[in-house]
Amino acid sequence: MSVLTQQPSGRTGGATGSLTWLLVLGIVLAAMNLRTAVTSVGPVLDSVSSGLGMSGVGVGLLTTLPVLIFATVGAMTSALARKVGEHRLLLLALVALGAGLLVRALADSAGVFLFSSALALSGGAVGNVLIPTLIKRHFPGRAGTMTTVYTTALAVGTMLAAAATVPIQRAADGNWHIALGVWAALAAVAALPWLALLRSEPEPAAGSGAALGPRALVRSRLAWAVAAYFGTQSMVAYIMFGFLPAILVDGGYTTGQAGMVLGVFTAIGIPVSMLVPWVASRFSDQRPVVATFVVFYIAGFLGLLLSPGGPAWLFALLVGVGMGSFPLALTMLALRTRTPEATAALSAFGQSAGYLIAGAGPLVVGVIHESSGGWTWPFLLMFAVIAVQFASGWYAGRPRFLEDERALRA
Repeated sequence: MSVLTQQPSGRTGGATGSLTWLLVLGIVLAAMNLRTAVTSVGPVLDSVSSGLGMSGVGVGLLTTLPVLIFATVGAMTSALARKVGEHRLLLLALVALGAGLLVRALADSAGVFLFSSALALSGGAVGNVLIPTLIKRHFPGRAGTMTTVYTTALAVGTMLAAAATVPIQRAADGNWHIALGVWAALAAVAALPWLALLRSEPEPAAGSGAALGPRALVRSRLAWAVAAYFGTQSMVAYIMFGFLPAILVDGGYTTGQAGMVLGVFTAIGIPVSMLVPWVASRFSDQRPVVATFVVFYIAGFLGLLLSPGGPAWLFALLVGVGMGSFPLALTMLALRTRTPEATAALSAFGQSAGYLIAGAGPLVVGVIHESSGGWTWPFLLMFAVIAVQFASGWYAGRPRFLEDERALRA
């Protein structure tokens, strides 16, 4: 039985029949794997670098790889999907992800570890772009609900890999190989539904989305607004994950207390991810939601700047709610396009350009903090980033569709 129905327009319609839940399961399991290659390494990075004799350059490259891979591989995903097929490509991405995780868990040299990490991250980069496309194709009338499912699973997988890797290492008598290898098994499980879904590979409408390549989207103000919004929210996330503990320790918190606040900051992403896409999709205009998140950001950043030794958990909670801009950015990919092919093109362009924008954030903040000796100037930079996020989100949040832009029609 096919999970697809053909619409009169020739487009692939929504998911129906007994395989609908298989699609939902496949999206959930795939989403849970998209960040495990990133967040499982940080907690055991010291053990990995010392065990492999990794140089400072190698460690720096390892921490930069996610941004580089997500940007470059993500940019190629929509073109690959047109050639290979969306279901086949996601299956290949999960296989690459699992293989990369397994090889790096067995690695005995820094070079092999870096190469296999790049392979695993490439699988995650493909999934980043493909899943919003699959939601638009198979659940066109329930995009908000399915984006909620997707972003919630993504948040759970992200936190699970970050929180469970060290306990697994301890249970394995300090063996980081086992602690990292566990996540390859999760990727293998995620591939199973997509094996079954290969026979339901959708047929894209002839020529649809083919004109929406990177060269075309460069002319689109909406595409750049989405990219800027995605990039600025990612930049804030990278900065906070990297520097929040240091900000708190400099404000008088112990490392243990700072770790607990970081845990609160991470955990709030799960309920926010459950709520934001559902709310945002109920309205044609998302600008009020954009403005709401900016208010939360400003309140949290002001608290951390002016009272770093105060109720930091509250300020971190406010910033964490503000980071609901991430699921909002993913929701906009479907809300600002009419067809799955356009969603794929916007997803590839917006996420690739966005990750390139975001990658510079932690480096610039680190340099500014070191040169100024404090956190005032880094926070002023973050306020400037939030201003750009507000401007780009205000433009992207207006009710409109990518395919209707004059630049693209020309």
